Amino acid sequence: MIQRDQIYSEDYDLVEGFRFDKGVASVFSDMIRRSVPGYGMVLSLVGVLAERYLQSGGRGYDLGASLGASTLAMAAAAAERGAALVAVDNSPSMVERCRENLKTAQGVEIDLRCEDIRQTVIHSASFVTMNFTLQFLPIEEREQQLRSVAEGLQPGGALMLSEKIRFEDPEQQQRMESLHHAFKRANGYSELEISQKRSALEAVLITETLEQHFERLHGVGFKQVEVIFQTLNFVSILAVR
Repeated sequence: MIQRDQIYSEDYDLVEGFRFDKGVASVFSDMIRRSVPGYGMVLSLVGVLAERYLQSGGRGYDLGASLGASTLAMAAAAAERGAALVAVDNSPSMVERCRENLKTAQGVEIDLRCEDIRQTVIHSASFVTMNFTLQFLPIEEREQQLRSVAEGLQPGGALMLSEKIRFEDPEQQQRMESLHHAFKRANGYSELEISQKRSALEAVLITETLEQHFERLHGVGFKQVEVIFQTLNFVSILAVR
């Protein structure tokens, strides 16, 4: 049974920075479903792209695997092709729950690692996912992270990158943020929960514009870069090596 997210329902005197700790791990499935518009579609697209890009005998990587939803979305294609999967997350609490979730995957080799994705050596990859992961890295380290992904991909391999984005136009930025908060309210979050979570994420999740993402992806060697899904201020990008 999915546990309901009530982490920010209590009024705190001081809101600490967001961490993927045991408390977040216990409610993460509910949290991301109620906080990220279009999340179900993102997972569906992972499966579609895995069918298209995972190669027989190659590897698929889920960088920032959290509870393993994207890894599981790749599992059917991996089992069919004889591809191995590597799921990486740096939170012991998330990895512990992820390991339980991945037991449902049948006929596929999954290497679950508790490590910083910046230390992950990517090789023989045909498909990589980074869903709502890059945004938590310092901006100055994002180019090198994407470069390591690009260099570890086989020619014709692909990266699916999903991120919360910001907009240069202040009015558009304010409108999208307002609609995102309305989405959260529609999913049962209170004004207090929305406000306190925003404070917790303020210095931890740093958004960039779509143009910045495109420029960086092209710069590290991806030949084709395009948006394949967007809902409000959340996008999924397909980048082909």
